[in-house]
Amino acid sequence: MKNITAGFNKAFESKIRLGIMSALFVNDSLDFTRLKELLDVTDGNLASHIHALEEAGYVFVNKQFIGRKPNTSYIITRSGRKAFQEHIQVLEKIIKNL
Repeated sequence: MKNITAGFNKAFESKIRLGIMSALFVNDSLDFTRLKELLDVTDGNLASHIHALEEAGYVFVNKQFIGRKPNTSYIITRSGRKAFQEHIQVLEKIIKNL
C-alpha cells in the first residue's frame, strides 16, 4: 500500500468535522444545540467547523423561527453524503488491508 491516506478528504481531517458529518449522515437534520451537545464543543468552535463544511457544499444551513425563537438546523447535502461515503470507504480499505 503506497499512500494509504491518498483518498482522504481534507474537509474531514478535524475530529469535529468528522463528528458533524457522522451525526448528519444518520439523521435527517440536527439543530445547533443538539450538535453542540453531541460533540461537546463550544458555540464558536462548532460554528466555525459548520461554516467550513457549508463553504465546501457538504452541509446545508436552514435558519428559521419556531414561534418567536430562532432555530438553525443542518442537513447533509447530496455532495456531502457522497464525499463522506468516499472518505469512509478509504478508511474501511485501510482497516481491511492492515
